[in-house]
Amino acid sequence: MKILVLGGAGYIGSCCVENLLDHGCEVVVFDSLVKGHRQAVDPRAELVEGDLADRTALDRILSPGGFAGAIHFAAFIEAGESMADPGRYFHNNVSCGINLLEALVAHRVPRLVFSSTAAVYGNPQQVPITESAPTRPINPYGESKLMFEKIMAWYHQIHDLEYVSLRYFNAAGATAEHGEDHRPESHLVPLVLQTAMGQRPEIAVFGHDYGTPDKTCIRDYIHVADLAEAHWLALQSREVGPFNLGSGSGYSVREIIEVARQITGLSIPERQAERRAGDPARLISDSSRARRILGWRPLHDNIRDIVESAWQWKQKYPEGYRD
Repeated sequence: MKILVLGGAGYIGSCCVENLLDHGCEVVVFDSLVKGHRQAVDPRAELVEGDLADRTALDRILSPGGFAGAIHFAAFIEAGESMADPGRYFHNNVSCGINLLEALVAHRVPRLVFSSTAAVYGNPQQVPITESAPTRPINPYGESKLMFEKIMAWYHQIHDLEYVSLRYFNAAGATAEHGEDHRPESHLVPLVLQTAMGQRPEIAVFGHDYGTPDKTCIRDYIHVADLAEAHWLALQSREVGPFNLGSGSGYSVREIIEVARQITGLSIPERQAERRAGDPARLISDSSRARRILGWRPLHDNIRDIVESAWQWKQKYPEGYRD
């Protein structure tokens, strides 16, 4: 099975590429390397450097044919940044996404798996969150992902392009060779581990007045290897989705910091900071639909296992990828 992975040099994309190759797929990675890393691409895959805004480049990579499907990770993902620069997010996540859809239809690629997000739900009325919950994004990042989900539905109806949306909660952890290396980093687990290693003086706890037991945000953390396996299952399914992907358990910011202290045995200084715009208090997934329909069975549901895998990768690659 030949698969095109858009954004396969990024964090989740690189882990998904590794998983696809382990399943015996032929993988072509298309990535601008603006956010991704050349070193993150598994050497068994073919890497083509290019941008989704460049339709000619997409046509060139797709013209040989033979692709059984595509997986789209090539979106900007920072909620806070999207509040400061919404145009950048709507351009890349929506306009460039349409460019991809047009190319897939033109070259008769039958199926697209889309990396979506729990941010489409905004501030949920109930938790755990099911796929039937109202979609009310509170930042342009979540809005851009929801817009693209709706656009894919029209391409399915008009052009018969099969698609599935996978709504992630908080991806974390690492495989032996692929981990989280955003620049600048903004995700909690790697920031906490950088602090443990002395690479930053302290970890900022954004918001200390939420309506949660310890007054900090609660999130559902899912191991990146389990996310990767969900994409493999989604490629083989004919279901549209959407599917929530999470562990079904919630951990606060302070709980993650404490788990990291226990695993590393190191001091992790913290400081209180003001809330970030667009941050919901609590996001916890009900992923029973993915388990029931896709046959998805997460193997790393324990938060200690998730943080431990990230710590092992961080020790192996203390400075991240060396591009």
